[in-house]
Amino acid sequence: MPDWIIAVSYFFHMGATVIWVGGITVMTLVVYPGSRRVVRDDQLRGALIAELQRRFSPLAMISLATLIVTGLSQMAVNPNYNGLLKIDNAWAWAILLKHAAFGVMALAGAYSVWGLTPAITRLALLESKGKLSGDELATLRRREERLNQINFACALIVLMLTAVARSV
Repeated sequence: MPDWIIAVSYFFHMGATVIWVGGITVMTLVVYPGSRRVVRDDQLRGALIAELQRRFSPLAMISLATLIVTGLSQMAVNPNYNGLLKIDNAWAWAILLKHAAFGVMALAGAYSVWGLTPAITRLALLESKGKLSGDELATLRRREERLNQINFACALIVLMLTAVARSV
């Protein structure tokens, strides 16, 4: 594969990483704590979080697809790559563990986008119409925040394992 194709692959891979991991980081370290501190109305805070996620989700999905395509092409040309599931060196172990953490992130993101967010949206609509009693919505919002924290931890693990793979 020509060097320029690998260089372009690295460029898009890093850009997708910045978008995906950056979005998760901003939500975890800035949006959730900041909105809890400033926006006292739970309904309004929920609407703010939902709007930010609505805008971020397409970027995250494009980033996820980009990471998969560019990551596979980079792995294929790496001299440490000895074949599918041949875990015979430190690089291969780092990549395997990195992909496991990435998989957890992808599954958590899929659950959030297609499971948790629609449930929160339905309950928020019921709440706005006065047809919801109890704290089921608050429970789901806490679960959403915890899921984002798990994604953030996995993102840090992915970055650490990338550094390990690059250093061996």
